[in-house]
Amino acid sequence: MTEQPTQPDRITISVDAMGGDSGPSVVIAGLARSAKKNPEIGFMLHGPEVALRKLVAKRRVLDGRVVFRDCPDVVTMEDKPSQVVRNGKQTSMWSALEAVRDGEAHGAVSCGNTGALMALSMMRLRKLPGVNRPAIAILWPSRNPQGFNVMLDVGADVRADAKDLLQFALMGASYARNGMALHRPRIGLLNVGTEEHKGRPELKEAHGMISEFADQANFDFVGFVEGSDIPGDKADVIVTDGFTGNVAIKTGEGTASLIGDLLRQAFKYSPLSRLASILAITSLGRLKKRIDPRRVNGGVFLGLNGTVVKSHGGADETGVSAAVKLAFTLAESGFAEKLAARVASTAQLAQDAAQAAPQTEK
Repeated sequence: MTEQPTQPDRITISVDAMGGDSGPSVVIAGLARSAKKNPEIGFMLHGPEVALRKLVAKRRVLDGRVVFRDCPDVVTMEDKPSQVVRNGKQTSMWSALEAVRDGEAHGAVSCGNTGALMALSMMRLRKLPGVNRPAIAILWPSRNPQGFNVMLDVGADVRADAKDLLQFALMGASYARNGMALHRPRIGLLNVGTEEHKGRPELKEAHGMISEFADQANFDFVGFVEGSDIPGDKADVIVTDGFTGNVAIKTGEGTASLIGDLLRQAFKYSPLSRLASILAITSLGRLKKRIDPRRVNGGVFLGLNGTVVKSHGGADETGVSAAVKLAFTLAESGFAEKLAARVASTAQLAQDAAQAAPQTEK
């Protein structure tokens, strides 16, 4: 028997407890960390109920704030998305998304298999009318006043044509506007150079389409940007295809880790350098916090009828907490409804742009 939520005044986040590399104990530790900071959050936890209840019972801050949904099966990192779609009805991932679909939760969080999560999300939540290809958007530390830039797509699909890139620009602008309070975000299209004649044909076509509809969609288009602009202050939203975006974020994560390792090695080099590390401990702490990928853990699936946040599979409790906080913030702001309205209002713009493109080339 499953219980019903007892505190409807809270924003409920549906959590796949079994998706992470480190198991449900880390996920629940992340929920407890988030619960301490955000009393308005409630949780719906999906997985083997008996085991999850024992873990939750050890976290007093979660008393009365967790609803359980018993699920015997788990989606592993090795499972193929097609197999999960066909046979995954008893999994914790399926159940977590079903809660959003049925209106029991305001958003879902999973640390599980990205391909399977996207496939199930598209099947259970469906794409918003007018969206051809959903995208995963992430926050990237930047020099901008808001501290982060939005980048999409970072892995929902390796392909993207000009129309897809236009839709990514529209959805990214809406995310920046509602999730980061940027009234008129600046959009940049990632390319191998900033000159308009550079890049693949679909990028050149997308450049014209995004530029044409920037004013109507209430954003500023800064044109092509390069990889060095991803953490820069030239744009607030970086638009690219999923292949390029995924390579970029993995490169960024690896570089941040390398910098941390090199700093530790440098400060251990001699007694004098160790003394310098003590004197600089406050500044080093600020740097670590600034580039820590756990603080911005969570990619948002844009273009669906519901909010889904994909946490890194190897996330610790800090990372899980950050992903939950992101889902909570978006739910609190009514982002899903605002994005649906934005997509609906601009779907005709995208269609007009696609139809006008061949005429422009003549």
